[in-house]
Amino acid sequence: MSHDHSHHHGHDHHHHTSAKNIKAAFFLNLAFTIAEVIGGFYVNSVSILSDALHDMGDSLSLGLSWYLHNKSKQGADAKFTFGYSRFSLLGALINSVILMVGSCFVIYEAVNRFFHPEPADAVGMLYFAILGIAVNGYAAWRLSGGTSMNEKVVSWHLIEDVLGWAAVLVVSIVMMFTDLPWLDPVLSLCITLFILYNVLGRLKETLIILLQGSPADIDAEQIKAEILQLPNVAGMHHVNVWSLEGEHHVYTAHIKTTGISTFPEIIELKRKVKDILKKHPFKFYTIEVELEGEECELQPKIAE
Repeated sequence: MSHDHSHHHGHDHHHHTSAKNIKAAFFLNLAFTIAEVIGGFYVNSVSILSDALHDMGDSLSLGLSWYLHNKSKQGADAKFTFGYSRFSLLGALINSVILMVGSCFVIYEAVNRFFHPEPADAVGMLYFAILGIAVNGYAAWRLSGGTSMNEKVVSWHLIEDVLGWAAVLVVSIVMMFTDLPWLDPVLSLCITLFILYNVLGRLKETLIILLQGSPADIDAEQIKAEILQLPNVAGMHHVNVWSLEGEHHVYTAHIKTTGISTFPEIIELKRKVKDILKKHPFKFYTIEVELEGEECELQPKIAE
């Protein structure tokens, strides 16, 4: 049985820059979220409060990303032999639950406000929208050049925030010239439902990874077909493909052989299998080569 692991290590400068960008985005987003909550109540706008909910989720994501980015530098140890990367899934799960509960609360408030409209401060909404576009736009720009998955995902979250504030900006301008108080709760519903839709999608992806489902970007059958075409490969079983955290994957398989028996022949077959696996984002792969006539102890026994 051979254990073949491929590890990808970034440069210290890149780690420092990534952590610095995520840290800056976290504090910017957290400060603005607090301002949103206070301002949302002050200008009586549920759309601002609903966006504050989204920004709170982003702040949690940024905080966890920052913490886990630093945590991941420790690498694997005796307690966590695959490393600490799957901790990010717990963060995603916690964030999703918080956002779902908060979204339900905001939807309830928005529906109530729709049937019992209250005037919102359109000018205050306008100022907050401009500030929101500036703060989130700057944070997104800081992360736009990042190469890590954390930076890319967080950057897209912040871009969503910019679009949300652009919508608030348009509605606030309309409300300054027309008496349509129901526009604010309608916008709040649209933003919250959009957030809830995306959260449910991310929650589904997170649960699939936690349950060790096959990664969507890996065609396990195609990989198996390529390996089966190699000389001296008679079959495969116990093929397992799963993901650590959605970015780095794990592959294990038992390969039954025919026509080989020497150590150099086994090494050559393993090299060919590894060449196939290296074309995919596998961080760890374990291949067991079974010689002709060798019975796998993991195969289920057939009752006679």
